[in-house]
Amino acid sequence: MQTTTTSMTMTYRPIGVVHSPWTSREGMPIQPSRSDGARGWIEVFSEYADGLADLEGFSHIVLLSHLHASTGFKLRVVPFLDTVERGLFATRAPRRPNPIGLSVLRLLEVCDARLDVADLDMLDGTPVLDIKPYVGEFDLRHETRFGWLEQARRRDVRSDRRFADEPEPQT
Repeated sequence: MQTTTTSMTMTYRPIGVVHSPWTSREGMPIQPSRSDGARGWIEVFSEYADGLADLEGFSHIVLLSHLHASTGFKLRVVPFLDTVERGLFATRAPRRPNPIGLSVLRLLEVCDARLDVADLDMLDGTPVLDIKPYVGEFDLRHETRFGWLEQARRRDVRSDRRFADEPEPQT
């Protein structure tokens, strides 16, 4: 028996919010590894603070977030690191059917319901959906391929207007 989930509705509630140096998408790093160690903090809402117990022993966390400034999507996009149109799911473009962000951040300190982090690549005010410890034994893969990125031309490492809600001005 086949089950379809196309009409299924899911509801998530934020467990916290990101406090970062970026208030605009323009100029924001496109990935944590391109952030030059940018620092900020994650405010975990009080009802979830007890879930932070034992997290301080980890060097990195995986942060799942709601990309609240992204609206709409296209199934084919020109990603930040390329000039060729690609399938959306072969990119990390922020405008997606479900705008969920994934970032691996350095965990600097846990203090009550606050996580001080580095390598931020998110807008200030980004809602946090979940926090998981990064575990190299589980997460690191040695045999990897990087698809079109292996041949892509190196481009700017900061966000530009290509995924903004309004069209780019034509020059």
